[in-house]
Amino acid sequence: MIKDCIVESIRDIREAHAKKFDFDLDKIYKDIKESEKTNPNKIIALKPKLLKHTHITKKSS
Repeated sequence: MIKDCIVESIRDIREAHAKKFDFDLDKIYKDIKESEKTNPNKIIALKPKLLKHTHITKKSS
């Protein structure tokens, strides 16, 4: 498996953040929500896109 240095870096950051809160998901969530309040960048949520129906046919042998 190929190691991606960017992915590894993100995982290290995420691990350090979780460790700071003893891996307690409630504490991690609260911290993220607090940082969102003070973040000057606007956080948006996009509406989900509807999937188009597709028809799958069996390939005859």
